[in-house]
Amino acid sequence: AGRALDATVAAVKDALKAGDSVSLIGFGTFSVGERAARTGRNPRTGKSLNIKAAKVPKFRPGKGLKDAIQ
Repeated sequence: AGRALDATVAAVKDALKAGDSVSLIGFGTFSVGERAARTGRNPRTGKSLNIKAAKVPKFRPGKGLKDAIQ
């Protein structure tokens, strides 16, 4: 079971690196989102700093997963 889970996670990572989305019916959809560059603040010093734009993983739960937790 561990090897199967590791293989699934590796396949999802590879698909996201390629810019694709992965849908697991009844569970949810993994995709890549774009986060714009922005100005942030260092909480320790209060000094402003620039945060670069980034690609971030996103997950949208499917109906089956939502229904399972209600």
